[in-house]
Amino acid sequence: MDAMTSLHERSLAEELAPLDAPAAVRDSVVADPMLPDAYRLAFADPEFMARREARGIRFQLELLKPDLGHQAHGIEHTVVVYGSARFVDAATAQERLALAQASGDSAQIRTAERDVRNAQRYESARAFAHLVAEHSQRQPKDKRIYICTGGGPGIMEAANRGAYEAGAANVGLNILLPHEQQGNRYITPELCFKFHYFALRKMHFMMRAKALVAFPGGFGTMDELFEVLTLVQTTKVKPVPIILFDRAFWQKLFNFDLLIEEGMISPQDVDLFHFVDTPEAAWAIIKDFYSLPD
Repeated sequence: MDAMTSLHERSLAEELAPLDAPAAVRDSVVADPMLPDAYRLAFADPEFMARREARGIRFQLELLKPDLGHQAHGIEHTVVVYGSARFVDAATAQERLALAQASGDSAQIRTAERDVRNAQRYESARAFAHLVAEHSQRQPKDKRIYICTGGGPGIMEAANRGAYEAGAANVGLNILLPHEQQGNRYITPELCFKFHYFALRKMHFMMRAKALVAFPGGFGTMDELFEVLTLVQTTKVKPVPIILFDRAFWQKLFNFDLLIEEGMISPQDVDLFHFVDTPEAAWAIIKDFYSLPD
């Protein structure tokens, strides 16, 4: 026995050897149809791992794997960006508008004009992420702040794209959905994680978050936003900057004054978040909160 080899590592290596063997050998050892399912290694048995009774184990694995991935790349601090998955960039929106106008279809034109308006939000998320990434690239590695999104299209793509264009690593926390959300092409490949459980994905959003920036979005954005607001309101997590981009949108969507008047939230609860209308204003709030250097 090699004296430099750990007993535990050698034992595990021996157990894993059949899984790394050529297909013919592997099938004869692991998936031989003549052998009972009981003979499979437990962690190499997909039917066993998918059982309801193994759900707790899957929770642990889904918490552990991305955590180890973040640690391996030194990702300790993130700014999480939420927002609609349905927005496109300005160039794509203009192309759609031109096609709609050429068609003469009034409904298509209205939709394309809406896409152009929403594309301004896409470009704002892209610019914001670029600001964060540019700043962080100048800092020591342990003080860098990384952009983190849900990994999909729209605002998520815009934020990952802004960081990518600044030459910075960035994170995408994808979720397995019936319509199969794929990680957008701007996420750093080694930091593109996929989740089955929304709960574990939400935990990873918050574990390293130093700020949350919510752009206009749908049910998913509302879910994430109010989860974070509730965690901060109830002191389950330390206060972090919670920034709502596009004041007019959010104030039209939610009547916070009504909640105060009806005694459903405290007047000071509205101090948990900030409204902004520019990428620069959003970044300034985060910089001021943490006294970050220029």
